[in-house]
Amino acid sequence: MDPRTRLSVNILVSLVMAATVIPVTRTRVLHKNGCPSKCGNLNIPFPFGTKEGCFLNENFHINCSESATSSIAYLANTDFIVTDITMEGQLQILTTVARDCYDASGDQAIPQTTFLSPFSIYNVSSTRNKFTAIGCDTYAYLYGFIGNKSYTAGCMSICNRFEDLVNGSCSGFGCCQIQIPDGLKAVYVEAYSFKKHVNVSDFNRCSYAFIVEESGFRFSSDYVRSIPLDQKFPVSLDWLVSNETCDEAAKNPSYACHQSECYEPVIGSGYLCKCPDGFDGNPYLPEGCLDVDECKIWSPCDENAICYNLPGSFNCLCKGGYEGDGKRYGTGCSPIDEQGFPFLVIGLGVSIGLLVVILSISWTYWGLWKRKLIRQREQFFLQNGGIILRQEFSKLKGPVSAKIFTSEELKKATNNFHETRILGKGGQGTVYKGILQDHRVVAIKKSMIADRSQVEQFVNEVIVLSQVNHRNVVKLLGCCLETEVPLLVYEFISNGTLYQRLHCPGNASLSWECRLRIAAETAGALSYLHSAAYPPIIHRDVKSTNILLDEHYVAKVSDFGASRLVPLDQTQLTTLVQGTLGYLDPEYFQSSQLTEKSDVYSFGVVLAELLTGRKALSFLMPEEERNLAMQFVSALKKDRLFGIIDHHVLAEGNTTQIKEVSMLANRCLRVRGEDRPSMKEVAMELDSLRTMLKHPWMKNYSKETESLLGELSGTNSQSNKSSPSDYDSRQQIVLHGR
Repeated sequence: MDPRTRLSVNILVSLVMAATVIPVTRTRVLHKNGCPSKCGNLNIPFPFGTKEGCFLNENFHINCSESATSSIAYLANTDFIVTDITMEGQLQILTTVARDCYDASGDQAIPQTTFLSPFSIYNVSSTRNKFTAIGCDTYAYLYGFIGNKSYTAGCMSICNRFEDLVNGSCSGFGCCQIQIPDGLKAVYVEAYSFKKHVNVSDFNRCSYAFIVEESGFRFSSDYVRSIPLDQKFPVSLDWLVSNETCDEAAKNPSYACHQSECYEPVIGSGYLCKCPDGFDGNPYLPEGCLDVDECKIWSPCDENAICYNLPGSFNCLCKGGYEGDGKRYGTGCSPIDEQGFPFLVIGLGVSIGLLVVILSISWTYWGLWKRKLIRQREQFFLQNGGIILRQEFSKLKGPVSAKIFTSEELKKATNNFHETRILGKGGQGTVYKGILQDHRVVAIKKSMIADRSQVEQFVNEVIVLSQVNHRNVVKLLGCCLETEVPLLVYEFISNGTLYQRLHCPGNASLSWECRLRIAAETAGALSYLHSAAYPPIIHRDVKSTNILLDEHYVAKVSDFGASRLVPLDQTQLTTLVQGTLGYLDPEYFQSSQLTEKSDVYSFGVVLAELLTGRKALSFLMPEEERNLAMQFVSALKKDRLFGIIDHHVLAEGNTTQIKEVSMLANRCLRVRGEDRPSMKEVAMELDSLRTMLKHPWMKNYSKETESLLGELSGTNSQSNKSSPSDYDSRQQIVLHGR
C-alpha cells in the first residue's frame, strides 16, 4: 500500500474518531461538593464525611476533633482514631492494648481489656491483621462473633530468660501470633498470667494482648519489658456499604452505586462499588468515575503510532507507511510493503465515508426527534391547562402542597411505567407504584382517555383536591400535564384495600374493633368531604375497593376521579349516572339526581360488608342472595340478622353493638334518600359506638345521643323535602372512580 495513501486513510480514521468521541476533562473529586475533604492529614472520601449531608449514613460519620495544634479523626461516636480510608473497602484505626499486670510481690493491678465493635458493616480484616499476645508468663483470649455464632481463640507465650528473646519472631517464645477468621465482628480481647509473673518479674510484669495490622508490627524484646499505657497499634477493618447483596441493594432507594459497578467482596456479606474498567475516581458519587487517559499515563502505543483516548479505553493507529495494532506490547508498527493493492484503500475509504454519513444522519434524526418530543410535551402541557393551573396555584394564600411534575420525573419514578410497577388496573386506567427522587413512595394514576373540553374544570378540581387535608383521605400530591392524558400523583398506601382484607383468601380476618374503627374513619372522611370541604365534594363511588388501609390499618378514602374527572355542567350532574353495581344508590339510578345521600347509601353497603364479610354483588350466589344490600335489609325484616353476620364478628363482638351498627346500616340503605341520615350523623353515631366499646359506662350517654340523632334525623327529613333545583344551586364538585 502506498505510504501516502496509508497516511491519508489514517488521518481520515482519526477525524472520524475525533468527531464521535468528545473528551471531557474534569478534576478528580473524592468528596461531596461543599464538604471537608480532610481531617488533619487524613483524606476523607465519600461515603465517609464529617458533617450532616456529607456522609452516606451514620456508619460512615467521621468525627473530626480539632484543636489549635492538631486534628484527630474518630469513627462516628467511638474512641477509635481513624488513620486511613480507601475506596477498596479498607479502613485503618488505632486500638489499645489489653493487659494483666502484677508487682514484684504478685499483687495484681487493675486489668485492662480491649473491645472492638464499631458497626455491623465493619469486619476485622482476616488477611491483614493478627491476634498477638506478648509476655513470658502469658495466655490471651480472643472472643467475637461470625454471623450469629460466637467465636473463641487463644494464644500462649512463655519464656524464662530475657536474653533468649528473638526480635521479629512470634512463635510462642515471648510473642505469640495467630490468624483471625473471616467475618469476625464484636471482638473482645483479654490477657492473663499463669503464675502472676513471679518467676519473670525482673524483666516482665505484664501480659499483653491486642489485634494489630501485620504490616505495621514487628516484635521487639522491649515490648516484653513494657508497653506504655498510651501505646496504640493499627488495626485494619473491612467496610461494606450495607449487608445486602447487589441484587437486593439495587431495589433499595439508598443504592450507592450510581454510575459505577456493584460487586460483592469474597470476605464479608454485603456490597461495594467500583469504577468500570478504564475509569478512576470515587464510585460512590453520581459523577465520581472519570475516564483514565491511558495515552498520557501509560504511553501504551508504539513510537510509530498515534494514541487516541476513548471512554474507558484507548486506540493506537500506526502512522503512514506502517502497519500493525500499534500497541507497544502487541505487534507494534512495522514498515509496510509499498506493493499493495489500491482497491483496499478505496474500499476502506468508502467504508469510512459511509460510517461518517450514517453517524451524521443518526445525530440529525436524534436531534429532530428530541425537539419534536419537547414540542409535544409543551403542547400537552398547554392542552391540559398547565398555564392556568400555575396561575391558580400562584393566587392561593399559604403553601401549596400539590406539585406539577414533569413527565421525565414520573418515568424515572416508575422505571418508564414498567409492568412490574403496576398496582392495579381499572376500566378507566392503571395505577403504578413510583419512587420519587426524594425517595418518597407514591401512587401514579394513568388514565386511558381525556376530555379536552373540560380543561378549566379539571384545573379547578385539582386545586380543590390538593387542599383537601384529612388523615383518612388519600392526599393528592400533584399531577403531570406533559402527557396526552394528565397523570395524578397520590400518597402511597401500603396495605391494600378493604375489599382485599375482607374477601381475598389467605388474609387474616379483621377484628370487630378494627372493623368498627375503619367504618368510623371512613364515615368521618366522607362527612369531611360533604360538610367541611369548600366547595363540598360528593365521592360518587364509595366502595370497599376505594377504601385503602395503611400499615396500621388506618382507613384512607381514595379514587376521587383518579382515572378521570367528571365534567361539571348542570346537565351532566343531573343525567350522567356513574358508580359501581351493588353500591349504586337506587334513587340516583332511577332519577339521575345526585345528592350527598347517594354516598350514604354506598357507605351503608360497605357497613354491610364489614358486618357480614360478604361481597356487595356476587353472581356465584343464589339469585335471592346476589345483592348484599337487599339480602341484608331482608334479614333484618325477618329477624334473621345473626344468620348472615360474619362468624368472626359474632365470636368477639358485642351483640348489642352489632345490632346498633346493623340498624345504622339499614337506615343508610333506605330507598328514599330523604329517609337516610347524613354522613355527619353516621360518623357521630359510629364514634359513639366506638366510645362504648372502650368505655362501657358511656352506654347511657350513647342512648341520649341516639335520641338526639333521631330528632336531628327527623328534622333533616323535613328539610330534605326541598326541590332538586334548591340542591343543584349549591356549587359542588362531583367525582367518580373507576
